[in-house]
Amino acid sequence: MQYLMSVFGPAEMSEFGNYADEATMTKAMADTGPFNDRLQAGGHFVYANGLASATTATVVDGLGETPVFTDGPYLEAKEYLGGFWVIEAADLDQALALAAEGSKACRGKVEVRPFQ
Repeated sequence: MQYLMSVFGPAEMSEFGNYADEATMTKAMADTGPFNDRLQAGGHFVYANGLASATTATVVDGLGETPVFTDGPYLEAKEYLGGFWVIEAADLDQALALAAEGSKACRGKVEVRPFQ
């Protein structure tokens, strides 16, 4: 079964992305690489990536006759999706255990959702 592990961060990014300072960012990146390697070695890795700031988003509403494009994120919130992993796991328990490792590595909360 595949799961989406979403990492959320603050709406406003600093020069260090979602991190308070350069040291925290550097340590998180140093820990996230080996976590990704473990996912690959264990056959869990499907895809992962980080996202640009939510302020770079464009919402497209194509429901009407003419599409409407709006700058900015769809919802106004204090935190936004900052990155994600798509993983393979035997069950939810395994996905949650992997998410706990990912959360520790990237120093962010991770939401886990199964794909339909």
